[in-house]
Amino acid sequence: MTDTTRDFLAITDLSREDLLGLLDLAERVKDQTRAGVCPQPLAGRTVGLIFHKPSLRTRTSFEVGVGQLGGRSMFITDREIKLGERESIADAARVLSRYLGMIVIRTFHQKDIEELAEYADIPVINALTDLLHPCQVFCDLMTVKEKLGRVEGIKVAYFGDGNNMARSWINAAKLLNIDLWIATAPDTHPGVEFMTNAMTGAAGGVTVTDDASAAAKDADVLYTDVWASMGEKDKAKEHAAMLERMQLNQARVDEAGRDCIVMHCLPAERGREITDEVMDGPHSVVFDQAENRLHGQKALMIWCQNQH
Repeated sequence: MTDTTRDFLAITDLSREDLLGLLDLAERVKDQTRAGVCPQPLAGRTVGLIFHKPSLRTRTSFEVGVGQLGGRSMFITDREIKLGERESIADAARVLSRYLGMIVIRTFHQKDIEELAEYADIPVINALTDLLHPCQVFCDLMTVKEKLGRVEGIKVAYFGDGNNMARSWINAAKLLNIDLWIATAPDTHPGVEFMTNAMTGAAGGVTVTDDASAAAKDADVLYTDVWASMGEKDKAKEHAAMLERMQLNQARVDEAGRDCIVMHCLPAERGREITDEVMDGPHSVVFDQAENRLHGQKALMIWCQNQH
């Protein structure tokens, strides 16, 4: 990438000040959109959406968001480009930089996104890898701020697999004063090496436990995700056996703070990682959270477009 190109590959690509400023921007963009005066920084530009995994919220929110920002989107599947097979990632990055104004990519390996960003002369946004899902957590922080009025000095309890969502929350705790508890099984730990690297010099703290009640106690945010992520569905039964004690149910809500919010990044496997009673209950902000994918990602695209 050039010295002036901004990429968003991980939450930790931002400083604390960047992150807090972007959350303010996301709120403004949401208000402007609802008022019919959304900014148009992508006018005359085409954003390439490279998706190697299925998607409902991520693809739809990015396509709609690009349009609301005045741009056009082009959906590209692996069938078209065979990234890293038909030609090198570096060559594809150089070519796409001549056509597009930005790349949004949802794929398997974090190293592939990092290589794409290294050789592209346009911004690259990580729309999910097996390692991280930074767009989701950024937009979730937007929802937390809307509902609680703050994103620091809070306790977040995450229940389930130590997957890309858990690791992205760990990255958020590196930048922000968040007391993050991850309730998971020993064999679904988010990774000791990852945590050690991520939390060096961190603003917040992370506790990994197999005690779901301890994680839920006095929490401000109760969060869960499916027990087997995309690409790991062959492990669904194995993970379910290990994680059944981590279900987000009414008992967990009763143990949390009285004004807690319940979040799920979706899609949900109702009755497994979360009960209907909780997902449809008075503490749930799940569908407000889904809506904010649209507005938060518009803020990220604006930030990437506005070069240093």
